[in-house]
Order: sequence, then structure tokens, then C-alpha cells
Amino acid sequence: MAGQTMEEPGAGRPVGGLRRWLLHGLQPGRASGPYTTESVEHQRPWWRVMCLTGLDYFSTLGYQPGIAALAAGVISPIATLVLVALTLFGALPVYRRVARESPHGQGSIAMLERLLPRWNGKLLVLALLGFAATDFIITITLSAADASAHIMENPYLPESLGGLQVEITLVLIALLGAVFLKGFKEAIGIAVVLVGVYLLLNLVVIVVSFGHLLANPGLVSDWRRLLFNEHPDVLGILVVALLVFPRLALGLSGFETGVAVMPLIKGHPSDIPRRPEARIRGAHRLLTTAAIIMSVFLITSSFVTTVLIPHREFEAGGEANGRALAFLAHQYVGNGFGTIYDISTVLILWFAGASAMAGLLNLVPRYLPRYGMAPDWSRAVRPLVLVFTLIAFLITVVFEADVTAQGGAYATGVLVLITSAALAVTLSSRRRRRRAATVAFALITVVLGYTTVANVIERPDGVRIASLFIAAIIATSILSRVFRATELRVTGVHLDPVAQQFLADVVERGEIHIIANEPNERDETEYREKEAEQRHDNHIPAGEPVLFLEVTVRDPSEFESELIVTGEERFGYRILRIEGASIANAIAGLLLHIRDTTGKLPHIYFAWTEGNPLMYLLRYLFFGDGEVAPLTREVLRQAEPDRRRRPLVHVG
Repeated sequence: MAGQTMEEPGAGRPVGGLRRWLLHGLQPGRASGPYTTESVEHQRPWWRVMCLTGLDYFSTLGYQPGIAALAAGVISPIATLVLVALTLFGALPVYRRVARESPHGQGSIAMLERLLPRWNGKLLVLALLGFAATDFIITITLSAADASAHIMENPYLPESLGGLQVEITLVLIALLGAVFLKGFKEAIGIAVVLVGVYLLLNLVVIVVSFGHLLANPGLVSDWRRLLFNEHPDVLGILVVALLVFPRLALGLSGFETGVAVMPLIKGHPSDIPRRPEARIRGAHRLLTTAAIIMSVFLITSSFVTTVLIPHREFEAGGEANGRALAFLAHQYVGNGFGTIYDISTVLILWFAGASAMAGLLNLVPRYLPRYGMAPDWSRAVRPLVLVFTLIAFLITVVFEADVTAQGGAYATGVLVLITSAALAVTLSSRRRRRRAATVAFALITVVLGYTTVANVIERPDGVRIASLFIAAIIATSILSRVFRATELRVTGVHLDPVAQQFLADVVERGEIHIIANEPNERDETEYREKEAEQRHDNHIPAGEPVLFLEVTVRDPSEFESELIVTGEERFGYRILRIEGASIANAIAGLLLHIRDTTGKLPHIYFAWTEGNPLMYLLRYLFFGDGEVAPLTREVLRQAEPDRRRRPLVHVG
């Protein structure tokens, strides 16, 4: 707002060392997570950024083949083919469209927010944030748990560390939190090395495994015989594969992160901010290349692990549980190479948690503070890191660092986000009247919706955890909105030339008298009677000019708003008109702006409203109106502690 500067919480008073450290880098109105900046100095070629999102996506190879074999059994390779088809012909086209429509990393949640405005959109966003939190938090805990599983099963592990999987997992999560508390500047460079080495090691394991199968063709024959013994005809195999492939949905992770990191993709000097075509093309290459690489690894790894590893080893306590490819690395390449593979897997899984943490630090500051549904400190990185780390500790202890047990929750979060993205793209295509695209994306939405529902029915843990996150988010959001209701929520005030002239004329004549008017008929009688009433009740001198002020609530679900003040003359009366999220806040913001630009304290005149004060308070919270006079005074009192500099509120 003109004449005022926004500062970090607590500005104007000494800030203690701990508080200064926690809020370091906090800039109001802007997310300060490590991957949200669009500064050119942080941008990289698309293939390097792909490695960053690949931390989440490619690292699932550490546990996906084992979970797939455990869930689908002998049909795992066929079910994986169905999953790959959904990846390439479902999720990939959806997120290519998301990248085009949200090129600044907002993602599908922001698309739905735009397509479904007001409280409907915000409540949907809160629910999706609950599922996103499930996805990212479980990514942290599941990846750390699988990393500890690789450590625990390594033959060179000292016996003294046996049975400490939960403790090792907690240490890995604590180290992750410590890295983010210190700062996370070289993520892309580290990601390129980790992903490159990890994919190369996986390629070696898979090539060696296929070499073993070529040398022992009877193993493939045994698998084929077992497959047809359990499912005699091809159609039956396909039907069962379609039914069980939702259990393999972990292989779809990484697409939302791929869109979130778009601001880091290097564009072209000719790019325009609204439609950065070079960045969009880079994002398309990123998503397509990552999907193709992952699809190849999913199919090949699923086949070799299913054929070469006895099913009992995939079960809890088995040597391949949560580490199927590592099992093959030790079995067929040797313990030395297997140990190198374990170290690489532990590092990429640990860094996958870093990618998930960055996703959380991107999402929360983007939405909740702007909705007024979180304290302003939640825009800062370090307090959020502490909160998320503690939640990850709790999830790890509850699930006892069990990879398989957390798989359902992870898949639920992933699937809900992808399904919501497909829905957003469908609605967007419909709004643009692209019939063929609407039908195609609607079909993808139905398939993803089926996959989500099937996964929820089969493994309800994900919905339970997401429900807890959603309940916590909504409860804390409502409380925060209530406690912050009387903050000054105006980000700027701009008067058009007519409004500026009205104000200049009044200032020239003396005091600034403004009558708050609720616009009804807006005829001559309304303004004449309102002026007469206020002059009588508040003793405004007859010769003093007055301005009318009318506020229209545009979207009461918005917390912060920029005020555009327009001047209008009707029947000889001069009127200032504003659209805002809250009447009281808009009036207070304008009064402070007038004070700061004219050097005079304006007077505002109200009439009392008849009705239940509690109901009016609720109306203020959810509809932006309510009992305007006392609320305006309270907003002014909080915004300006000095009574001598506070605009004057009169109620008759």
C-alpha cells in the first residue's frame, strides 16, 4: 500500500538470534522455498532439471519392483505394462497440458483454483493439499525407510546395527531436515550426479540379469508355465492385470514434481512471462524423457525380479523386501558391486526425500498464507522444515519404517494428485471448447479415477492419513483465519484520475469527510437521505463537502487484495467505489492510504447495523461484510497503534 512498507513479522522491534535465524529470507507475499525462484541465475537446461525431479521419480526403482511383485505376483510384468501404458498415454499427456497452462510451477492445484473460484475452489485446494502432504511426507518417510532397508540388508553391515531400521530411518530424516535448515543451494548439481550414477548401476543390474536369463532359458519357461497354470487364457491374464495394476501406482510418482520445478528450466531471451514457450518446450522434453526412461526401467526390472527372485523373498523379512534390484545386484554381480549399488540407492532415496521436502516448501507458502489460513511465518523455510520433519518422525514411528505398509498411503497421494490434474485439464479443455481434447482427457480422468478408487478400497491407509492431514489443515486454517481476521489485508491502493480529483478537491476545502454507504438502489433519494442522516447524527458542518464510499465484495474467500478505487458522480454526489475481499478491510486500507498521501486524518461515518453480533461476525469471516463499523475500527487499531495517527471512525 502506498505510504506503507510491508516487513517481516516483528519488524520495528529487536529480533532475537533464534527468531532471526528461523525467519531468514522471509519475504511477505512470496514463497521462499528452494525451488520456487525464477531468477535466471538459478535456471538450468531441462535435462539437468529432469535429474532433480528424477530424484523422486527414478528412486522408486529402489522399491517399486518388489512392491509390484508382492502385489501382483506372477502377473507383475503384465500389470506393469498396463501401468506403463497409463503413464505414456494418460499421465504424460495430462501433465504436458498442465505444463503449458501453468508454466511458472503452479501445477494442477492452481489450475483447479482458477477454474473453481471462491470458497469452493479454496476448500478443494485445502483437500488436495492434504493429499499432496500425504504424497510428499510419505515420500520422505518411505524413501528413508527403504534406504535403511538397503543398509540393513548389506552383508558388510556391523552386527551391532542389526534390528535398528527405525532408528536409522529417523537419523536419515533428521539429516534431511538439517540440510534444509542450513540451506539447499546445490541441489541440481548433486541430483545430476546421483541420478546418472543410479540409472547406470540399474542398467548394469538389469543387463546382467537378462544375461543370466539368456543363459538359463528354463527360468523364463518356468515363469510362463506358472503364469498359465494360474491363469489359463490370455484374456483372463489381461483382466487380472487390469484389476491389480492399481497396486503398482507408485510408478506414477514424479509428474507433479516435474511441473513444480518448471521455474528452474532455462528459457530463451525471447520468452514472454505470460507464455514462456522455450521453458514450456523444455518442460515437455523433461516430462517425456523421464516417462520413457522410467517406463523402460519399470518393464525390464519388473520382469527380471519376478522371474529371478523367489516370491517368499519379497515378503516381510525376506531379503528382497523393498530392495529387489539390490538383491539381484548382490546375487549376480557380487557383494562389492552390490554394496556400491546399495550406497547409490541410499543416497538417491535420501535425496528423493529432499525433492519431496522442496515440494512441500513450494506448496504451503504458495497457498495457505495467501488464504489467511496460516501464520505469516509459514512463508519462511526453516519453521516449515521443523514442522515437516517432526511429522515425518511420527509417521516413521507409527509405520515402524515398513516400506510395504507405507506403499498404499504413498500411492493414494500420488493418484489423487494425478487424477485432480486430469480433471483440471478436462475442465480447461471444456472451457476452451476443444471437444476432442475434452473427451480424451475425460476418459483419462475416468481411468485414473478408477485406479484411485481401487487403490483406496484395497489399501485405505492412504485415505486415513490424508484425512488426518486434511482435518489438521482445515482446522488450523480456520483458526488462523479467525485470529488473523482483523489484520490489514490490503496489498496496494490505486485511485483512478476521477477519484484522485475528488480527493484533491476535498483536501483543498479542509477536513476529509467520507460517508460509508451500502449501495442499494443508488438513486438520488438514497444519497440525499444518507447524507442528511449522517450530517444530523454526526454533526457534519453544512458547508463541509463529503464523499460517499461504497465497497462491493468481489470474492470473500480471498484474504489479501489490491484495491482499485474508481470515482463516479451521480445526481451531484461524489462517490468512491471499491471492490475488495472484505468491506471493513477495504475501508481501513483506503483511509490509511488517504492519510499517508494527504497528510490529513480522514473521518469515516457509519450507521449501526441491526442484528445479532455473532451472526455478523460469521458473515465477516466468510462473506466479507458483517458489522462494518466496529470491524473497520479494529482493523485500523491493529494497523496503526498510535491513536494520534489513526483515521477517525464515527458511528451514529
